[in-house]
Amino acid sequence: MSASSDHADYLGLENVESWTGRIIEAASKSNEAIDGDSGLANVFREGDVLFGKLRPYLAKACHVPCEGVCSTELLVMRPAESLHPRFLLYSLLTPDFVGTVDASTFGAKMPRASWDYIGSLEIRLPPIDAQSSIANYLDRETTRIDGLIAEKERMLALLEEKRAALISRVVTRGLDPNAPLKPSDQDWLGEVPAHWEVQPIKYLAVVGNGSTPSVENASYWSDDGYPWLNSSVVNEPLVIKASRFVTETALKECHLPKIQPPAVLVGITGQGRTRALSSLLGIEATINQHLAFIKPHCDALHPGYLCHWLGHAYAFLRSDSDGAGSTKGAITCEQLANMRIPVPPTGEQLEICAHIRKSLDVAEPLQSEIQNSLNLLMERRAALITAAVTGQIPLEELQP
Repeated sequence: MSASSDHADYLGLENVESWTGRIIEAASKSNEAIDGDSGLANVFREGDVLFGKLRPYLAKACHVPCEGVCSTELLVMRPAESLHPRFLLYSLLTPDFVGTVDASTFGAKMPRASWDYIGSLEIRLPPIDAQSSIANYLDRETTRIDGLIAEKERMLALLEEKRAALISRVVTRGLDPNAPLKPSDQDWLGEVPAHWEVQPIKYLAVVGNGSTPSVENASYWSDDGYPWLNSSVVNEPLVIKASRFVTETALKECHLPKIQPPAVLVGITGQGRTRALSSLLGIEATINQHLAFIKPHCDALHPGYLCHWLGHAYAFLRSDSDGAGSTKGAITCEQLANMRIPVPPTGEQLEICAHIRKSLDVAEPLQSEIQNSLNLLMERRAALITAAVTGQIPLEELQP
């Protein structure tokens, strides 16, 4: 990281990794570009500690090795001589500190904490030599734990790649490796078995989306009404519960379709990973405007096969929607309805789904075991930091 008179290293929240204190990368931007992007930027010096005040539950904090500028969503803390910078960083990364700050936030959609509140919080302050020993100890131990975490994450990534490759292969080529192929007439899809049809989704299913009733209208919401789903549900393979419910009044007065399972839900907006993710709907429900539903209206398209195929099409849908002009960053119902998909005979669709399920039944226990181990390592890391900065580890145990 370095800075010049007309260019500076710029750190945004996206450049700081949650909970670890690591800087992912810094972008070199001209001062003019920084002013244009953010209107304002905070200046930091070598040795300063930054803390993210926007969505503080993300625990984005770092110790900067040089001077530069950062988003105004990052608070700049300049430690006094009696405060070791990395001891301060670790103190900010304890679950108790992050939780306390998060509880103070204001703003529903973009929750922020204020410096007035954060600056009033107290941290334990041992002598500077003890702070240095604690920081060095945590540097060593967290590096070791982070190595184990990275290995677990690599294993999960490999399992996910294997799962995605399996699904992609069978939903585009079927289960018979010797089946004759034909062009799909779609460059991104390539060839498909010759006996499969390729049809737009709209010929096989109904496509639509929903809305969000006014949260200020109490007559629209209920604790036990009709299930209403937001786009977070597509992070699960099967939707079987709702966290919010709407009334019959809302169903009558708002654009809220009643969707009977089986159907497929697709995330259609946003820059996060949920856009283009899909899941099976297992309960009768309605949805908000950030979801689309695809409900097959004939036996020619099996919802399970459709959901697996949309998983294969994830990258294409993301790319296609990024280039959609005024709807950039959004998938439209029209795009989904006009999307041409390979359609095997119904019996073959069922065989494909059964094959995928059998493979997942073997892989998922291992994936769950690795994920549990990863969670324990993350808990161990957080507990170790808390114990060290609060004096629960004797100083003699902190030496290398």
